[in-house]
Amino acid sequence: MMLSQFRTYQLSVRFYQICLGLKLPTHLRDQLLRAASSISLNLAEGSAKPTLRDRMKFYHISLGSTRESQAILQLQGQVYSEAVEVADQLGAAVYRLTHPRVSRS
Repeated sequence: MMLSQFRTYQLSVRFYQICLGLKLPTHLRDQLLRAASSISLNLAEGSAKPTLRDRMKFYHISLGSTRESQAILQLQGQVYSEAVEVADQLGAAVYRLTHPRVSRS
């Protein structure tokens, strides 16, 4: 899959770019940027893996980084509503990647 067609990856890039503009205490900003970049990087790496098991490993790491990002935003309250909204959309999208539907034919 090309990254330009991977909607969850594109959403993760948007989330990272939003995070770059947030004013947070230094320790939280650094942690948020690491977690937000981890989301994109693990989605990209996972999408290149040949087996479902290998992809799931990276998608689960990405989900953990998404939850970490959401926690940091919650620590700051509802000050950054756009970031919270995109983080919630991203969390749902990455969660779906970690729970692929099983074909029941």
